[in-house]
Amino acid sequence: MAQIYLLVAGVMLCSIPACSLGWNLPRSHSQENKEVFQHLEQMQRIPSQWCLKDRTDFKCPWKRENITPIQMTQGTCHHHLMLQQIFNLFATENSRAAWNNTLLDKLLSSLHLRLHRLEQLKKDNLDCRDLGLAAREYFHGIHVYLKAKEYSPCAWEVVRVEIEGCLSLM
Repeated sequence: MAQIYLLVAGVMLCSIPACSLGWNLPRSHSQENKEVFQHLEQMQRIPSQWCLKDRTDFKCPWKRENITPIQMTQGTCHHHLMLQQIFNLFATENSRAAWNNTLLDKLLSSLHLRLHRLEQLKKDNLDCRDLGLAAREYFHGIHVYLKAKEYSPCAWEVVRVEIEGCLSLM
C-alpha cells in the first residue's frame, strides 16, 4: 500500500515544471497542464490498487531516457500530438459510458483549450512525423488493450493512470 502512495507522489512531483523536458512553453501552459492533470485525478472511480492484475506496459515512447535532442526541439509539436491523442481517447462513446460525464466534460474542455493554444505555437514547428507515428502506435495499443478488456472499469483505471504518467513527462 505504501508503494502505491510513493508511486503517486513520484508522478505528482514529476508534473511540476522543474521536471519537464525543458521545452520553453509559457508559464500559463504549465498551469493548463496542471489543470488537465487534476481533472484526470478527479476522474478516478476505483482505487488503482484494485486493478494491479490488469496493469500492462504500454511502452510510452516518451520516457525521459528515450527523448532525443531532436525530439526536444519539437516539444510543442510533441505536446500537441499527445494531447490530441488523449482527447481522442476520452472523446469516445465507450469513455462516456465509463466515466462521470461532468468530470469527463471538464477534462475534454481543458484538453480542447490546451490544443487550441498549442495550435498557435505549433505553426513554427509542424514537422514531427516520427513523433506522430510513435503517438499513433502508442495510443493504438491503448485502444486495443481497452477493447480486449471489454472497456472494464479496471481497464479504464489502468489507462487513466498511464495517461497521468505521460502527462507528467510534459
